[in-house]
Amino acid sequence: MSSHRALRATVVAVTFGATGLLAAGVASAHVTANIYGSEPQKGGSGAIVFRVPNEEADAGTTKVEIDFKPEYAISSVRYKPVPGWTAEVTKTQVPTPVKNGKNLDVTDPVTKVVFTAQPGSGIAKGENEFQEFEITASTLPSNVDELVLPAIQTYDNGEVVSWNQESTGGAEPEHPAPTVKLAAASTSEDHDMASGSTSSGDSESGTDSTARWLGGAGLIVGALGLGVGGGAVLRSRKAGKPNA
Repeated sequence: MSSHRALRATVVAVTFGATGLLAAGVASAHVTANIYGSEPQKGGSGAIVFRVPNEEADAGTTKVEIDFKPEYAISSVRYKPVPGWTAEVTKTQVPTPVKNGKNLDVTDPVTKVVFTAQPGSGIAKGENEFQEFEITASTLPSNVDELVLPAIQTYDNGEVVSWNQESTGGAEPEHPAPTVKLAAASTSEDHDMASGSTSSGDSESGTDSTARWLGGAGLIVGALGLGVGGGAVLRSRKAGKPNA
């Protein structure tokens, strides 16, 4: 009887806990930058997907702006078309060239990407819908471990929400900026080691094949030798017999 009560209490506790987590998830919904796959590497390129949930009960989202710091020196951004939305990439001329992840000068880095809903489109009002906007960016910086990409969300009632607060290591801010972590760049040594392993494997495979070929040839030569030797023995025996 007591075990039944304990089980029922556990189920109730888990149910309330799950409900609390769900409510917290809904309450803390915000614009995020997501990587579906391997982390992009420093000095390389990467695909980033911005997920934008609608949070207004009486207004829908009609515009999303993503800001890029000029010091990131990102020279190229491409976007995946989203039905019902247009997109525009902005570059800004800087007074002094900035170095990108490959140590090359960039004079007009990408500073903004704007997605705008066409009439009759957008993210519907309420808290049930979200939209994803995918981009690819290069060259990624090599001197930071994380990209901070502030976003500005505009609603059809004129309200504007800026997701631009950077985390300081404590509690999550009310309007956190989307972030993307960057993996360490692959080194030439790693590449050489991988190449060496492949070459070694190929060499071993070639050596093994050669050994098998030589072994087979040896068997054939040996068989021929036995045949020749056997023939010679027979001939010598015949030669040694007296004539009848």
